[in-house]
Amino acid sequence: MDTSRPTGTDLARQIVVISAVAFMIVAAMVGTGLFGGTNVRDLQGGALDADATVLAPATPAFSIWSLVYALMVAYAIWQALPGQRGRERQRRAGWWIAGTAVLNGGWLLAAQFLTLPVTVVAIVVLLIALGATLRALVRTPAETWADRVFMDATVGIHLGWVSLATVANVTAWLAAEVVPAMDPDGQQVWGVIVLVVVALVGLALAFGTGGRIAPALAMAWGLVWIGAARTSGEPQAAAVATAAFIVAAVVLLAAVAAAVRRRAVAAAIGD
Repeated sequence: MDTSRPTGTDLARQIVVISAVAFMIVAAMVGTGLFGGTNVRDLQGGALDADATVLAPATPAFSIWSLVYALMVAYAIWQALPGQRGRERQRRAGWWIAGTAVLNGGWLLAAQFLTLPVTVVAIVVLLIALGATLRALVRTPAETWADRVFMDATVGIHLGWVSLATVANVTAWLAAEVVPAMDPDGQQVWGVIVLVVVALVGLALAFGTGGRIAPALAMAWGLVWIGAARTSGEPQAAAVATAAFIVAAVVLLAAVAAAVRRRAVAAAIGD
């Protein structure tokens, strides 16, 4: 295992990660109205609710946040172990993961207390940070199953979901404040166009990470719930629903294809 003599900076990183995740959990409690505030679905005039735009996932989709939070807490506990302190992989990714936890909580506070455009900025910055974090993990391969679960899966699921949440957030802002009077047909056309872009992002993630399945699973989860929302809820949009289901399949197949390709290349090099 890639360990070296721990330093004071390593201990500081462990403490910062724990503090950042604790902040994220408290912010989530505030953002969901647990302390008496407004629930996220009702914030910003309902712009973030499941029926706000044609690209808003159905409410059950957001249960994935519980998994993200559970994985982040598990990571914070695991990385605090003495054996993780001096590991190069923790040094490369730990600070980034702490940053994503703070940004995650920051988005919830922005949604609760600030404006819709600020939430767009917050989630885009979070998306960029998650992308940088996954890049650090790809460049420093996992050595154990714990690496794959607590780091790769945690960051991958977070990134995959936030990629789709960014689309929903930007669309909510556009629909509420930029082009609120767009007709239903126009919404469907733009919804399908945006989903094509999501497919391209999914392909880039799949082949850019060598077929990491976690981002693809999280993206597909959200896409399926977009499709479900547009077939069983309001606003109904058959074209968007069909596109969402197709893109979900494309994203998953791309991850599998990229993983097969990576293993084939590794086998060829090994020979």
